Amino acid sequence: MADNNQQPIFILPEGYKRQMGKDAQRTNIMAARIVAETIRTTLGPKGMDKMLVDTLGDVVITNDGVTILKEMEIEHPAAKMMVEIAETQEEEVGDGTTTAVILAGELLKRAEDLLDQEIHPTIIAHGFEMAADKAAEILEKIAIKINPDETEMLEKIVKTAMTGKGSIAIREKLNKIIVSAVKEVAEKTDEGIVIDVDNIKLEKKTGGGVSDTELIKGITIDKERVHSEMPKTVKDAKILVIETPLEAKETGSDTQIRINTPEQLKAFIAEEENQLKDMVEKIKSVGANVVFCQKGIDDVAQHFLAKEGIYACRRVKRSDIEKLAKATGAKIVSTIDDLSESDLGYAGLVEERKISGEAMTFVRNCKNPKAVTILIRGGTEHVVDEVERAIQDAIGDLASVLENSKIVAGGGAPEIEVAKEIRKFAASLGGREQLAAQAFADAMESIPRTLAENAGLDPIDMLVNLKAAHEEGKLWAGIDIAKGEIVDMLNGDVIEPLKVKTQAIKSASEVAIMILRIDDVIAAGKLSKDNMPQSMPGM
Repeated sequence: MADNNQQPIFILPEGYKRQMGKDAQRTNIMAARIVAETIRTTLGPKGMDKMLVDTLGDVVITNDGVTILKEMEIEHPAAKMMVEIAETQEEEVGDGTTTAVILAGELLKRAEDLLDQEIHPTIIAHGFEMAADKAAEILEKIAIKINPDETEMLEKIVKTAMTGKGSIAIREKLNKIIVSAVKEVAEKTDEGIVIDVDNIKLEKKTGGGVSDTELIKGITIDKERVHSEMPKTVKDAKILVIETPLEAKETGSDTQIRINTPEQLKAFIAEEENQLKDMVEKIKSVGANVVFCQKGIDDVAQHFLAKEGIYACRRVKRSDIEKLAKATGAKIVSTIDDLSESDLGYAGLVEERKISGEAMTFVRNCKNPKAVTILIRGGTEHVVDEVERAIQDAIGDLASVLENSKIVAGGGAPEIEVAKEIRKFAASLGGREQLAAQAFADAMESIPRTLAENAGLDPIDMLVNLKAAHEEGKLWAGIDIAKGEIVDMLNGDVIEPLKVKTQAIKSASEVAIMILRIDDVIAAGKLSKDNMPQSMPGM
């Protein structure tokens, strides 16, 4: 017989918060959707910018999705998952972060409508999963394979990525710089073309205008020569890259040296000088006339190097040392004793120049550089930062195309085509998954709708016309933002990498599914009392 006077059992201690079932789902969906709505207005060439101000008054002005989300102080755990989408997209492709987040927000919005119809989250998640796989299949089918050697096509891809960033004249120059930079660092392997975007160094300096941005076929080092008597310019530079200090060898930590007379001291100092002189003689004997050292260079060694007319920089960052080796063909040397002429790299010119009042070393005209520098200029720090973000997006797009060799048109064309095909696919599904697949198709239409809204066009009219064009078989019909018309985006040179679209759909659907499957949110036990929220974290 049951005991009606049984005491309630407390599993969680007093003060812990918990949300269950539909409450947990709706809170998570709302938090994620708010993040998507926040950056929605930045999508497309007519997207607006956001000004982010921190507690110290520092300002960031940008329309780059991942930058906005990283700078925002987001507390809600589901909202943080949306930030992770943007970061994944940025790491994988370098562009399309806003698209991925908007798509995830729209999928969750459509899922909420299905939850209201008493459809189980697991069924919605399964429907989304099947639709996402189908979307990837459709995109692969409609994608166009290109020749990576078509410079004109590559410039069109960069042009699309840079649209909305600065004036047309400046963009034309930047397009050529970015294409040249990526092609320089591209390496052909048995698997295809491989591009390490870290080999493109972006150096920012305020002053001048964006039009003064230049590509240096070599590396810029934020260091000046160590001695004023050294030459400021070295042509036909034979470059030594060394990771150990050019200093007299230190004795062991337990060693004691007893000096009793001035002669002994004099001999000791002379011996140190001789050591340094021998090092410099060795460097000179192999033909080096430029030295980049990762560690320090002794004052006496600086004097001997200057006397021999050798240009030298010290305390160069490790990342710059590695890029110097790739750009000039030099080997990174660990000891002077085994130095040979084959260890040296080559550059047509090494010079010290002042940029915005700061002395820098330029290593230019390398023969076959596998690392290059884009020196970004601009009137203010905010301008330079935004140009850097635009260039990073364009480099990511270009690297994706060269590695994958497949493109699609932009302007909402692939999204509408995917939505159309997924509706046909949904009709073939049995059960309630069909409704989830149709909701996925509706969510895909959010991208062209947002493009139209941000350009001040009527989104309903644009979507109706866009759908009609695709029903007529116009595969690449998209929204021309400038004209406010439906045109063939492929002929309009609005071109994007296939990987941007496939990765955005993959990331967005995976996060939407993950958030949908959460039906219980419990405050974690590891949180300290000081960090414990009074209620579940909100936006």
